Amino acid sequence: MKTDDLIAMLASGPDVAAAAPPGAPWRAAATVGAGVLASVALMAMLLGVRPNLEQLILLPDFWIKVGFVICISLAAWHVSRRLCVPGAATRALPLLIAMPLFLMWALGAIILNEAPAEQRAELFWGATWRSCPLLIAMLSLPILAAVLRLMRQLAPTQLRQAGAAAGFAAGGMAALVYCLHCPELAASFVGFWYVLGMLVPTAIGAAIGPRVLAW
Repeated sequence: MKTDDLIAMLASGPDVAAAAPPGAPWRAAATVGAGVLASVALMAMLLGVRPNLEQLILLPDFWIKVGFVICISLAAWHVSRRLCVPGAATRALPLLIAMPLFLMWALGAIILNEAPAEQRAELFWGATWRSCPLLIAMLSLPILAAVLRLMRQLAPTQLRQAGAAAGFAAGGMAALVYCLHCPELAASFVGFWYVLGMLVPTAIGAAIGPRVLAW
């Protein structure tokens, strides 16, 4: 962000809309959209869309999974934007991300508690626990690059936190892309292994944020 733009933003108050010049929402959508499309292309080339996806989308558990990762993505994206506005209130931001996590964990705990003992291990471990976090992390990389590039045009001051938020947002969007391939539906699986995959780009973003986002 240019110094003149920062001064104008601070003069108008810590508002997200003031942090971006006219036309910025379209450029932001194009930048993040390019990252998501790259992630989709990577998924299609290396993994492929689930053959029985048409059957899966008829199940409520599939939409619970999709709804969860959408909520995570939107919450983390909002947090990322707020961290790019000097002086913006950030105290309540962790709650935005915590709420969908706690809801999914509570649902997973209920499902495990009500399931027969012999089925609990399968509901938690699934069949893809070894690969799921790594695949989500891999699919998040082009999205993380796009989000960080976008954030560099703004004015983040808490660089490590902003990088972590960018990584978590990228992980959430990558998890949404991964839903097109993943066969797992159990909330107990999604609430742990999906989140573990999202934490990998979160850690990467936190590590490189101070260097990449410095301005």
